[in-house]
Amino acid sequence: MTSANVHGTADQPWILSTPPGGSEFEAWRDETTSPPTLAVQVGATQLRYDLRCIDDLHAMLVAAGDWVPLGNADEQKEAKPGTVEAWGRSADNPVGGWYGLKKGLRGRFANYVPPVLEVLGLAEVEHNARNNRMRARSADPSG
Repeated sequence: MTSANVHGTADQPWILSTPPGGSEFEAWRDETTSPPTLAVQVGATQLRYDLRCIDDLHAMLVAAGDWVPLGNADEQKEAKPGTVEAWGRSADNPVGGWYGLKKGLRGRFANYVPPVLEVLGLAEVEHNARNNRMRARSADPSG
């Protein structure tokens, strides 16, 4: 486990980049909230996602068995079907809707959550200028 994996707390957040690499942000687990959250700090804006999104997204990727397009979109825009973004707000996901917890800031799931799975070693994420995808990595470091 690398030192990046050990952190992810408010005192020692992960310093991550969006998949295209255009923006840096901080992320950390906040288990003091109900429900526990994944906090994302982007400049002065803080977004919060239900913390279970990490395990749930990994499980979805494992089930998909291949690359899944990210499809990043703001809350106010429709997410392209079949993308990580669409799954992160679908009535068919394990929470039955949005993982984002603050109305108006619930979108961009595919922009901020995939890099967290990547730093945890749970997923591979492409880092192209556009049209990035992700796929599951085994939770077992040997596979």
